[in-house]
Amino acid sequence: MNKKIIIPLILLVCILAGGVIYLYTSLAEQQKQAQNMQELAELDKKEMENEYQQFANQYGEMRAQISNDSIVAQLTAEQEKTQRLLDELKQVKSDDIKEITRLKKELATVRAVLRSYVMEIDSLNRLNQNLTAENVRVKGQYEEATKQIEGLNTEKASLSQKVAIAAQLDAIGISATGLNKHGKPTNKLNKCKTLQVNFSIAKNVTAPGGTKTIYVRITSPTGSVVGNEGTFSYENRDIQCSMKKTIEYNGLETPISMYWNVNQTLTAGTYQVSIFADGNMIGSRSFTLND
Repeated sequence: MNKKIIIPLILLVCILAGGVIYLYTSLAEQQKQAQNMQELAELDKKEMENEYQQFANQYGEMRAQISNDSIVAQLTAEQEKTQRLLDELKQVKSDDIKEITRLKKELATVRAVLRSYVMEIDSLNRLNQNLTAENVRVKGQYEEATKQIEGLNTEKASLSQKVAIAAQLDAIGISATGLNKHGKPTNKLNKCKTLQVNFSIAKNVTAPGGTKTIYVRITSPTGSVVGNEGTFSYENRDIQCSMKKTIEYNGLETPISMYWNVNQTLTAGTYQVSIFADGNMIGSRSFTLND
């Protein structure tokens, strides 16, 4: 066969082979990214289920402490609604973006309604306490009134604790990923130059506004803390943080992005991101870096 024909044919075969290899590699990478996204979606769905269950349980606790039939009926209805939404969530697939988004909005509504009941019940108990004190003054039944006040104080302490819980900040929409030198997401250790953590501080009209310092603590698969931006107080002890940021919070949803430039050797595996504010852990999320 003529050399003028053979050489172009060989070049054509080489080009086609290279194209097939490139296509196979690209498809494998896309499949891996899709798998990682699926894992994150499953974790997100599980966190939502835990929140729904926590709120349903809290409605039950509040019902047990209230003697007002009207409020008990309202709390029962809200608890049943929360349980129904939880059951719906358990039936939804994690990749059903439309339903997951709808149930996230419902979760925010459940949280807001719960906080409103906590505040209402606390106000009623303070009113009951004042009426009891007036009854003591008029009837002179000191011993019986003292017992009632002690009971109300115990109930108020419990409800005050719930008010404090309702006033705590919440970190929502948490995501964490590695970035390569071009600022593109990657889960490869050898390409990871920066760790990025994104989240929002949820709207909370019961939380005190003003300057807030947000601390992020990233724990490696071996249990060590990544980075060192100093320490902060948590549960009566000082612990190390990876990043921190000061924000102005006015009760509205506040988006936050934080970055840590990789300056130490990282290991492959699952990393845990924990977010703290006002001495409380307000959210957590895990992510994976691979060899």
